[in-house]
Amino acid sequence: MRPELRRELRLFGVGAACGFLAGALVVALVVWQFGDRFEPRSAPERATAPRPPDRWQDGMGPIDRPAAGRPDATATSGTAVIEDAGNVEAVRELRDRDLDIPVEGVDLDDLTRSFHDTRGGDRTHEALDILAPRNTAVKAVEDGRIAKLFNSKAGGITIYQFDPSERFCYYYAHLEKYADGVREGERVRKGQVIGYVGTSGNAPKDTPHLHFAVFRLSDSKRWWEGTALDPFDVLQ
Repeated sequence: MRPELRRELRLFGVGAACGFLAGALVVALVVWQFGDRFEPRSAPERATAPRPPDRWQDGMGPIDRPAAGRPDATATSGTAVIEDAGNVEAVRELRDRDLDIPVEGVDLDDLTRSFHDTRGGDRTHEALDILAPRNTAVKAVEDGRIAKLFNSKAGGITIYQFDPSERFCYYYAHLEKYADGVREGERVRKGQVIGYVGTSGNAPKDTPHLHFAVFRLSDSKRWWEGTALDPFDVLQ
């Protein structure tokens, strides 16, 4: 091989090697300077909506819960049982007033829920029956006014008492008699004796008891008209 050709090949090899080294150096510098920009990124976390709180985990009582199969409204005897926010708030308000149990000597443990029981076929009870010996004293559950003294075929000797705000009415039925001095329109005090347990009206004659009901009055404030509340819940 001619010396001139050998020298050209040697120079070409040296140049190629230098070019390769220079390219590798450039790549290394690029990777060192910008390598973090080319690292694969993980998939972004999927945004999740916050889970709504369980509506029954806030300390609400059984009363805040809709009963399975219970109708939205039951109309009986001129009253309506409506499961709505107004009734829930009304029960809470009355419960906070710490009402007296209306029969002397009866405790909370003696009460049995009977509001949704049926009476006389398809009529809803809408009240609380409190059994006690005949002539046991019946007391006003809180201060208020005697709105009506009434004697009916079903309820017998009865008392309708308005609360101090006259937004609620307490109904005492099947009385044996009124207490002395009880008059329509007169004010009564919480715990005052207003009547006595009996069996008047359609109560079984061998089962003296007080039929006690609570109504949320309408704007007209008629003693015979209102929305029934469960006294068992009110007295708790």
